[in-house]
Amino acid sequence: MELTAAHWLYALVTLAVILTMTFRKGVVLPTLLGTFLVAWVYQGSVISGFTSVFNANLTAAKELFSIFLIITFMVALLNSLRDLGADRQMISPIQKVMTNGHIAFLVLIGVTFVISLFFWPTPAVPLICALLVPAAVRAGLPLMGAAMAVALAGQGMALSSDYVMQVAPGLSAKAAGIDAGLVADKALVLSLVAGVTAITLAYLGIRKNIRKSDDPIIDTELKALQGSSETHEGKEITKPKWSKVFAVLVPLSMLGVMIYMIYTKVSGGRMGGFEGGDGAAFIGGVAVLLLSFATLSYGKVQALDRISEHITQGFVFAFKAMGPVIPIAGFFFLGSGDFAGSILSLGDQAAPAFLFDLVQSAQTVIPENVVLSAFGILIIGIITGLDGSGFSGLPLTGALSGALASNQIDPSTLAAIGQMGSIWTGGGTIIAWSSLVAVAGLCGVPVMDLVRKNFWPVMAGLVVSTIVALLIW
Repeated sequence: MELTAAHWLYALVTLAVILTMTFRKGVVLPTLLGTFLVAWVYQGSVISGFTSVFNANLTAAKELFSIFLIITFMVALLNSLRDLGADRQMISPIQKVMTNGHIAFLVLIGVTFVISLFFWPTPAVPLICALLVPAAVRAGLPLMGAAMAVALAGQGMALSSDYVMQVAPGLSAKAAGIDAGLVADKALVLSLVAGVTAITLAYLGIRKNIRKSDDPIIDTELKALQGSSETHEGKEITKPKWSKVFAVLVPLSMLGVMIYMIYTKVSGGRMGGFEGGDGAAFIGGVAVLLLSFATLSYGKVQALDRISEHITQGFVFAFKAMGPVIPIAGFFFLGSGDFAGSILSLGDQAAPAFLFDLVQSAQTVIPENVVLSAFGILIIGIITGLDGSGFSGLPLTGALSGALASNQIDPSTLAAIGQMGSIWTGGGTIIAWSSLVAVAGLCGVPVMDLVRKNFWPVMAGLVVSTIVALLIW
């Protein structure tokens, strides 16, 4: 297809978005204005520009609303468990396992990873830091080691795969025009490769600082937790009779969900492995029932109002976390031939594919090379993560993955690589203005020191995971 003025304008706005992210600024304004201008120029009508900028956001909202729902229900469930005190009971027995600093490091990794897979790291981190970090420090693990374990396992390994809630794979796949299940499977593998690499290097870096449990420095480090996790640990919690029930029921339910999802994927059962939105619908439905039962157990009369409060809080959290993604996704959906027709109100007319057309034209100048494509997507993902979100860059990396795919490398692999770069960077492992600041604050360590400690292990993990992707796919 011959490139038009609208194509070049789309390329200019995309470049502006990347540069804006590089300077750690929000990109909602450039994408909104870019959508308006591209539609206006393509249609030759300012009225079409107005309608298209609305349609782009509406299209993105419709495509992504399932993501908002799953976040809402999982956060609401966690809040209902907090009412009962079941959230604390779920992980308090794990404290007894931390017999020394080395084991404490591994336990923190495992618990943070599992809880973050189901509830996301942001709502899970305060709970983990309140109960497990003080116990880990008493066992001999330095505060910095505890902070690294929580960040790398939660904001890094768990969030970059997002295998259970599938928010990140959904965003990547929608923009690339492919099945979310394909991206999710590959992202899980790459997240584990990157995670194991980063965590191993982090452990090697702090192992000499792990102390014996009677070291006097431990008391000093525990004092650093005053006002954060340590103050919560000493509070007496009222534990209703249902608290222990849900402390067992919820983990078993989530484990059952995970086992069944894996079973159907391996066996190719009737549900087809819960590809796409089916997996999110399954975990969301289970969360809704658990939420309902937990709220009823808190108080039959109070439940009528309490469940509304929990769901409202869940929606507020979801829109704070994901709201800015809608206009960003709308702009990159405009660049896809699958969505451009509805956004531009073209009816039966052929829809443009701005981003695909641009990449196709550039391939005559840029040599087609899978290594260049893979590491190019990784670098773009890292750049988009500089805004401290981790998710706002996924529509861009996903759209580019769909456009750069070739016979040698498929779009799901590129999308998973871009997802690794974006979320490991902006999700909260090596960016001080991201949610990493919460981990540092709750663990009582300087956030810039934590960034420096995490940087090289994370970068090594991303490089190794990209190489693995090229070797196995």
